[in-house]
Amino acid sequence: MTDAPLRISTDKRELDVDVIHAFLRDHAPWSLGIARPIVERAIEGSLCFGAYLGERQVAFARVVTDYATFGYLCDVFVLPEYRSRGYAAALVQHIFDSEPLTQLRRVVLVTSDAHGLYRPCGFEALAHPHKYMELHRPDVYRQSSPAPGPEQGASGHAQA
Repeated sequence: MTDAPLRISTDKRELDVDVIHAFLRDHAPWSLGIARPIVERAIEGSLCFGAYLGERQVAFARVVTDYATFGYLCDVFVLPEYRSRGYAAALVQHIFDSEPLTQLRRVVLVTSDAHGLYRPCGFEALAHPHKYMELHRPDVYRQSSPAPGPEQGASGHAQA
């Protein structure tokens, strides 16, 4: 149950990148220490959902997707002072009711403790986990400089 009307938007211009970066950098176990340029690049390349009470952003999620067949839901959070009000459930339901995602063949996510949040949207444990592989670099954000973007080479310099 929510205390106030929650407004959800995919307009990236409304996102409070300071709030998103601070939460991911300082509180999210999967991205501790992440640099702001990496967060900005992740937002740029994703379908993002901001949840707002008035003008204050209280929640965020993003989907990395090709908009045709596949999506990866990640960076889902509600700020601690706004939890236990139903905002996470409202955000997740909104995401999976949104037109760009209703036709995707497969959407995946990783969660350590929020299985109950995602089950009502149809998520279940992997049917064939042995078919999935991952390249996992848990300390990548603790390196001294952000990884180069697609327009940069391994040296971090722009490529002509």
